[in-house]
Amino acid sequence: MKQEKIRILFVCLGNICRSPSAEAIMKKIVADAGLSDRIEIDSAGTMGYHEGELPDSRMRQHGARRDYTLDSRSRPVRMSDFYDFDYIIGMDDQNVTDLKRKAPDQESVEKIHRMTNFSPEPLHDHIPDPYYGGASGFELVLDILEDACRGLLNQLRSEYSL
Repeated sequence: MKQEKIRILFVCLGNICRSPSAEAIMKKIVADAGLSDRIEIDSAGTMGYHEGELPDSRMRQHGARRDYTLDSRSRPVRMSDFYDFDYIIGMDDQNVTDLKRKAPDQESVEKIHRMTNFSPEPLHDHIPDPYYGGASGFELVLDILEDACRGLLNQLRSEYSL
């Protein structure tokens, strides 16, 4: 019997900084754990401002320094995402609120989580948007996401006996 994949969607506002970074980090962590065949990862934005664009060039540069490949194309959250994904993870409270507003039913609402809720060492209550800041903001986002993605994988391991 083939087991269903666990499907995770990371979401931020424009899908060019935080959520594609979470996607890239989680893909690497999952691959390093040998679980790529069990866990599928994607990202999207609550708005379609940057649809079809690569992640922000600054975010890609900072990610590349840590061996992450940010190569997904921006897309907005679709109604089908609420049915297709097991976890829909917002980067901040506004993302979570927007996702809950878009959710078609209570079952979908229950799939929505805040990224930092998975952090084993929660030093931040949200993933700050680095778009208008400097280099340190991009590095901070990567630091927080690495922690939260490791926590998410640990939760998936215990929840699904991976």
